[in-house]
Order: sequence, then structure tokens, then C-alpha cells
Amino acid sequence: MMWSYLIHLGVNMWSDRDEPAPGRAANPGVSHRATELVTEKPVWDRVTQELAAAGFTHLVIDLGEAIQYESHPELAVPGAWTTDELRTELARLRSIGLTPIPKMNFSTSHDEWLGVYGRQVSTPPYYQVCADLIAEASDLFDQPEFFHIGMDEETPEMQAGQSHVVVRRGDVWWNDVEFLCAEVRKGGARPWVWSDPAWHRPDEYYARMPKDVLQSNWYYGLWFEGNENDRPKVLNRGEWWMTYLDLDEHGYEQVPTGSSWRNAWDNLDLTVEFCTERLSAERLRGYMTAPWVMTTTAALPTHLETIKRAAATIKAASAPAS
Repeated sequence: MMWSYLIHLGVNMWSDRDEPAPGRAANPGVSHRATELVTEKPVWDRVTQELAAAGFTHLVIDLGEAIQYESHPELAVPGAWTTDELRTELARLRSIGLTPIPKMNFSTSHDEWLGVYGRQVSTPPYYQVCADLIAEASDLFDQPEFFHIGMDEETPEMQAGQSHVVVRRGDVWWNDVEFLCAEVRKGGARPWVWSDPAWHRPDEYYARMPKDVLQSNWYYGLWFEGNENDRPKVLNRGEWWMTYLDLDEHGYEQVPTGSSWRNAWDNLDLTVEFCTERLSAERLRGYMTAPWVMTTTAALPTHLETIKRAAATIKAASAPAS
């Protein structure tokens, strides 16, 4: 059973603006584009040590603009880690029992870290850059078992605060998903994606998403009850948890994802309880916690409380049945 935690090294995945978007809090990397490294190494060290002590087994690392990629150094912001620094850190993580997993979000709603290439989506230069970055990250992470490519929330609504809006649909989206997954496989990893596109186009999703792609549906609420008839169907916000059931019924392996987002502290407990009872054990690969806060001093209390509560969940789930 994999207990994974999503952590942000890079943060340019939510805004392409140099100033906070109207109506959004000034949170670097969320409300506006970060022009230097936001992650604070002492906070990173503290969080990862706490994760290891709490029983987490995997760390999913959003890389973004925070690495000086040898293939594309133009993507790095000032203060970004060198590849040697990243390799040293990955070795440290493994030494304390955390398996690092690379994450590069290629959704057009979350690809500001790609710089100018995020404005060349689905073109030959874009494909070359994506292939280069996936290959380099696969090498840096020593051919990891999984590679998370994001692909969530690619809708006009999710880019309402952006200056440049791009949304792929139909064959264009699927061709790019297939291309990215093929590049991940070349590096020896299994592709891993967010599953929310299934909320909006379920029949298409289950017909075309390859079965080897690891799925992470996410639901951060506290309500796991409702009418389960006539699935799959287009879901409203109160029914997103049903996608866990649909993925299972369509034969996908998955890592359900909970969060302490907006202080929904009981969400992970409820997610584990629901999925343990309802999903096929052979297709349930584990769980992920995604607090959706930066790796900064200001966010440290949220990290620590999230980890503390998750530790209790991990302990309870790992206890032998009486």
C-alpha cells in the first residue's frame, strides 16, 4: 500500500500573471507567477522528515520551474536547484524511507512553468521540449516506477484569471495524452494522471484512457453519500467521489487523493474508509494526500497538521484486523 504526499518544489502552475489575479489572495505560486524559487529548503527538510516519521512511503514532487534542467535551462527561475542538488536530495529522501516520484503537470491550466513552450502547445517544438524534460527527469529519478503528468482541470473556467487561455479537446487532447504517456514509458515508468477529465466526459474517458495509466481521482469534501444509479455520468461538485467507483468498475488501478484543503481535516479518513470498503483490493494501489500549500514557513503549520492527522489514518489502516 502506497502512502504518498504531494509536495511543491516548483509553483508556477496556477497563474501566468505578474501580479495577483483580481479576487485572489497574494500566495506566491498560486495567485501570480513566481519569478524566483519559492520553496524554502529548511521547510522542505522539516516536512520530509515528518513525512518519513509518519509512515508515508512516497513523495510526489511537483518540479516545475525549480530545477535547472540541463536540456532546457531557460525554464529555471533564480535560485532553482541544480540537477546535482536534486540528485543529492533524492538520495536523502530514499535514505529516510521516502520513494521520490517526479511530477510535471502538462495541463494547459497548470503549465506556466513551461514558459514560452506553454504557448506552443501541440506543436513540434512543444513535443520536443516535453520529450526532453520527461527523459531528463526519468534519468534524474533513476527510472522511477511512476511519473505523474497531471492533465487536470483543462477547462476555460479554470483559466478565467489567465492572460493566455488554451484548452485542448477531443482528438487533440487525447493525442497529447498518448504522446506524453509514450514518453514516460520510454523512461521506464508508468504514467500517472489526475482523473477529473472523467467527470466531464466519462464515456470518452473510459473508452480511450489506456489501462496502464495510474489514476488519481481527487475529492476534498466530507460527503460520500448519494444516488449511485446510472453511472458513469457527468458529475456535479457533490458527486466527484463517485469517480472512484467508476474507475474501479472499468478496471483501472488508482491512488485516491484526499486533502486538508480549506480545513477539510476529516477528508482523508473518510476517503480511506470509503475506498477500502468499496474498491477492489487488487486495483487499489494506495492513497495520496495533497495539502495544496507551498513549501514555505507560512504554510508549515498546515503541513504539520496535515501530516499529524494523516499519520493517525496510516496507523489505523495499517493495523492488523482484529
